[in-house]
Amino acid sequence: MTGTRIAALGHHRPARVLTNDELARIVDTSDEWITSRVGIRTRHIAGPDEPVDELAAHAAGKALAAAGLTSGDIDLVLVATSTATDRSPNTAARVAARLGMASPAVMDLNVVCAGFTHALATADHAIRAGSAVRALVIGADKMSAVTDWTDRTTCVLVGDGAGAAVVEACDERDAGIGPVLWGSVPEMGHAVRIEGTPPRFAQEGQSVYRWATTRLPSIARGVCERASVAPEDLAAVVLHQANLRIIEPVAERIGAVNAVVARDVVESGNTSAASIPMALSRLVERGEVASGAPVLLFGFGGNLSYAGQVIRCP
Repeated sequence: MTGTRIAALGHHRPARVLTNDELARIVDTSDEWITSRVGIRTRHIAGPDEPVDELAAHAAGKALAAAGLTSGDIDLVLVATSTATDRSPNTAARVAARLGMASPAVMDLNVVCAGFTHALATADHAIRAGSAVRALVIGADKMSAVTDWTDRTTCVLVGDGAGAAVVEACDERDAGIGPVLWGSVPEMGHAVRIEGTPPRFAQEGQSVYRWATTRLPSIARGVCERASVAPEDLAAVVLHQANLRIIEPVAERIGAVNAVVARDVVESGNTSAASIPMALSRLVERGEVASGAPVLLFGFGGNLSYAGQVIRCP
C-alpha cells in the first residue's frame, strides 16, 4: 500500500522586520502592551513588490533543494493562502511558473489559518489515491496587505511569510503523515474575517480565545488518537502561531508534557497559513526535533476551521 511522508521543508520571511517599538509610533500601543497580551516582539513585512506567490516560491525552492529534487520532480502544487491578490492565475500556478515547472496540477486552498494542514491532508489523499507522486505543499500569506494599520487590535498581530513541504509517496510501513482530523464551526465564521473592498482582517478576539482554549485541546488529542500516538510521546507540537497566550495553554491542555512547543509567533507574528510550515521548518533547521520523531501539527482560525495530523519529522 502507498503511504506518504514529508521529505523536506523550507521557509521564507521578508527581510523587513517591524518591531513593537516601531508600531508604537503608528498606533497607541507599546512593547509591554503587545508582549503581555499576544507575546509578539517582531514580525516580517513584505514590500509592495513582494507578492504572496514570490514568498511562496522562495520557500518552495528551499524545500526542493533540501529534498535534493528539481521542479520537474513535482506533479502537484497546493498553496494554502487567503491573501492572493488575483483569482486567476491562482497562486499555485504562479509558483509553478516561477519555478519553471512543466505541467503540474495547481490548486489554491483558502482555509485561512488552518490552510496548511488542510493542504497537507489533501496532498496525502491525492498521493495515496495514485493521483500524484510528489507534491509541493505551501502555506503563504501576506497579511500586511489586508491589515488596517490604524487598528491596534489587529495590526500588532500580523506578519508575512511562507513555509513549504515536499510530500512524496512511500511504502505504507514508512508512512510519515497520519490521518487528518478536520472540521469547522460555520455559525461562528464571523469571528475571524478578511472581507470588504479593500479586504481587511478583523476578528472577535475574545470569542476566538475562548473557542481555542476550551474546545481545541480535546480535538488535538483526538488527532493523536487517530495516529495512535499518546500526547506524552510527541516530540514537538506546532500549533497555528496565532497568539502566544493561546499557544501555551492549548499545548499544556493537550498533555504533550515532553514536547518542544513551537513559539515562532514571538519573532514572526501571525502569518496565517504560513505559520505552521514556517515554524516547523525553523524547528528542524535549528535541530530541535530529531528526524523521524512524532510531531503534532494543528491549524485553527478563520471560518473557525481546524485540521491536524501527526507527522514524522523529516
